[in-house]
Amino acid sequence: MIQGTGSHVGKSVLVCALCRILKQDGLRVAPFKAQNMALNSFVTKDGREMGRAQVTQAEAAGIEPAIEMNPILLKPTSDRGSQVVIMGKPIGNMTAREYYQKKNEFISIIKESYDTLRNQFDVIVIEGAGSPAEINLKDGDIVNMGMAEMASAPVLLATDIDRGGAFAWIVGTLELLTANERNRVKGVVFNKFRGDKSILKPGLEMLEARIHKPVLGVVPYIHNLSIDDEDSVSLEYSGDNDRNGVRNQKTENNSPISHSSPPASFIDIVVIKLPRISNFTDFNIFAHEKDVRLRFVDKAKNIGKPDLLIIPGTKNTIGDLMFLGETDISGEIIKLSKQGTMIIGICGGYQMLGRQINDPHRVESQKDSVKGFSTKHSHYLCQRKTDVSGKGIHA
Repeated sequence: MIQGTGSHVGKSVLVCALCRILKQDGLRVAPFKAQNMALNSFVTKDGREMGRAQVTQAEAAGIEPAIEMNPILLKPTSDRGSQVVIMGKPIGNMTAREYYQKKNEFISIIKESYDTLRNQFDVIVIEGAGSPAEINLKDGDIVNMGMAEMASAPVLLATDIDRGGAFAWIVGTLELLTANERNRVKGVVFNKFRGDKSILKPGLEMLEARIHKPVLGVVPYIHNLSIDDEDSVSLEYSGDNDRNGVRNQKTENNSPISHSSPPASFIDIVVIKLPRISNFTDFNIFAHEKDVRLRFVDKAKNIGKPDLLIIPGTKNTIGDLMFLGETDISGEIIKLSKQGTMIIGICGGYQMLGRQINDPHRVESQKDSVKGFSTKHSHYLCQRKTDVSGKGIHA
């Protein structure tokens, strides 16, 4: 099992790598993650949803993705609640408190899924979630040490040295585990290392002496790794970035500039980085086009004058539409539309372009209805009235 000192340390990629290595060694291997929290989902051949990370790991293992590899998927709809997907089928929305009260009911589903895979494969590579040292979540844990105990799995603890503080992160994580949990950790892995490893060696030796566990690997930082990010947390560390691998800096007037030299006639595409953006990796295809510059933006002043602006999907259409108004991004979208910029809305983003969004059953928010972009600018944007309550879209 691969666990991490926190989110976005590279657990998914390490599991992916181990699946490929073990497959190349001639073993039948499969990935597993008991509970995934992600808005990036994959639809299996039988129409069920699972996390994309496990799909990529299955591909690395040379097998077809199966819903047993990710029996529980949580798709956040707000800061306090998520849509709960069990064995690929949504069972409804729950607050965090409601979900934790039902956690024990999900243990049998997780165990049955894991046992199904264990009976079919030689090795199961399990991925944890976040950190095992979240002391407020340890009771009833079903995805980190609780899962490791259920599977009797040895644990490798991974950390991201690129973000700084990795040594303290490891020591602090182990300190917050119980003695039995610490004994289950067989070693640590430093991920995303840049530079001369010989300079790192004294620190590794000091760490091993302190935690009495070996450093089993130092994985180099891999640029332009074309593996889908599990969730938009990866965007949080990128700022307003080009997904083509170019990091934007700011000029004196706060407009984004690039240190690389894009083609003179490149196409500038802006995707609005909504707080609850869904399936943002769908746009990665643009990053492979040499004459396209793809930017994820969450500030009105950084939008600039793109050739195309995309409002992506979201798990909270009304909440994210309000975010656009509060940050004045909506004003910039209207202005660009008047100037002739192409505006595209996808899923929830398309609903925002309508005249009105109705949520009479309050599925996504505490508001029954909000005005869409086209209320005052109907001749610039599409004319739709949308119902997000599951009743369909009404013209």
